[in-house]
Amino acid sequence: MSFRPRLKVAICGAGIAGLTVAVGLSQFPDIEVEIFEAAERLAEIGAGIGLFGRPWEVMKQFGLEEDLLKLTESRPAQGPVPSFRYRKSDCPQGIEFYTLVTEGNLMTFHRADFQKALLRRLPSSYKIHCNKRLRSYTQRQGGPISLLFEDGSQSSCDVLLGADGLKSAVRRSFLGEKAQWAQSQNKWPEAADITALIEPSWSGTNAYRALIPADRLRQRSPDHRVFTQPTQYLGKNGYVIAYPISHGKFVNFVAFKAQHELEHTKFPGSWVCSTDKSEFASLFRNWEPEVQALVDCVDKPLRWAVHTVKPLGSFVSGNVAILGDAAHAMTPHQGSGAGQAIEDAFILSSLLGHSLTTRDTIARALSIYDHIRRPFALQVQERSRLNGRYFTLSMPEIDFDTVPQQDLLPKLKILAQIFTKNWEWSWSTSLASAAKEAISILESSS
Repeated sequence: MSFRPRLKVAICGAGIAGLTVAVGLSQFPDIEVEIFEAAERLAEIGAGIGLFGRPWEVMKQFGLEEDLLKLTESRPAQGPVPSFRYRKSDCPQGIEFYTLVTEGNLMTFHRADFQKALLRRLPSSYKIHCNKRLRSYTQRQGGPISLLFEDGSQSSCDVLLGADGLKSAVRRSFLGEKAQWAQSQNKWPEAADITALIEPSWSGTNAYRALIPADRLRQRSPDHRVFTQPTQYLGKNGYVIAYPISHGKFVNFVAFKAQHELEHTKFPGSWVCSTDKSEFASLFRNWEPEVQALVDCVDKPLRWAVHTVKPLGSFVSGNVAILGDAAHAMTPHQGSGAGQAIEDAFILSSLLGHSLTTRDTIARALSIYDHIRRPFALQVQERSRLNGRYFTLSMPEIDFDTVPQQDLLPKLKILAQIFTKNWEWSWSTSLASAAKEAISILESSS
């Protein structure tokens, strides 16, 4: 007798969100999983990622802790831990004003290493198809979902999970589906509002990313503080973050150039491309020497025009759900984009893996995922946006352009209190309670 899975799940996207939900589902042998990736090969773009306690607990539950610890110099710590050091640096002599103390530490990884660790955990029975960009899907009441890819090929599934990033084809298709439904009900303004959510929105900020060989920086500045402490250098309309990764072989460097007045305008150029550091170096020309040393060591940075997804009214449509950047792409100013994708994946895989979730009850499980995850993820999205304002000294509470020199340090300390309070959720709350609530709702509805 041939094996008939309880559920057949298709995942569009093999980034961190897609691979993490696949790892989560691998705990349930009666679920069949197929992964479709638009790129020609599996290669994660980006440099470093950081995980606070909530997503790190997911990695532990998935049995990935030992594998991941081999990839980083970070070690999990309990209790109060110094995290980022903060300096006001848009001046010849920087002002150190704060050290962020978190409950537990930030675990840092090279993004490509992290993806490979997830890939190694997938069962050999999982099929991964590259060069498969979704064109559209069709779901009918009581039947499987039909998938149509750009190359003309087709597939089918019981559950479609869109983990296909910022320009998600799954999001485009399901918002189109919702808009069509609204039109069929003559709800034309609602249909227009839904259609307006499809395209990502520029944040007005560009990020310039690079991996600096540690030896290069050491030659330029032997005692640079980023070798021992992750540091954020703040200033008007920009900031720099730097910390070591890959067992200290590289320094992960990101410089942000912000034009907040351009938020929600159309970005005039490629969203991601190689560029010359002259594109951003002028902003930091008069900043303190530590920043100059970092900028001097940058070679061939990538420019990322930071785009986000407008807050959605739902992450779910029938038996289709989106997660990660496809659902809530956010600015990187709380270092929580990857972490939120991992949290989505954990709740989704827990609900789909539960024995009460069958072909007849998929929509119920996905609606619980939406109920639990969407409000939280959208709140994190907005908090990250606010931190982008705080880190570039652009905030209504304090006008740093007019603060007298003698009042600067006290004002900077107030700034630190504001962005810390905005960030506390990431180390003071637990994902376990959300997961428990999700399963409780599922079991009470059976």
